[in-house]
Amino acid sequence: MKFTLEPPSRHNLIRSYSDHEIVIGEQRVHRSCIVTAERLITDWEPQEFAALALSHLEALLALEPELVLLGTGASQRFAPAALRAALTERGVGLEAMHLGAACRTFNVLVQEERRVAAALFLR
Repeated sequence: MKFTLEPPSRHNLIRSYSDHEIVIGEQRVHRSCIVTAERLITDWEPQEFAALALSHLEALLALEPELVLLGTGASQRFAPAALRAALTERGVGLEAMHLGAACRTFNVLVQEERRVAAALFLR
């Protein structure tokens, strides 16, 4: 049961997260994903943060974000140096934080109408 009135939004907003799922709008996601205000990509590889490689950036960069948030699971981890350098080279900001902080930050930035893409990992 909902206890609060939520105005309709044309943007993807993260409603909740746990160690096993992320709820984006009305969709439940049980794997790593990329989310922007307008798009949700649930068939993105890798499945865990440790497997994140430079080749995985293309899906993110195709969305033309000004900032990429990495939600690294239950604890904060940092992106490999090559990945950070590739984003910096293209003028895209990068912030890595644990999943909860990334979800909350994403919602704030979307509501500020920033061009943000979040790569979210459950593991």
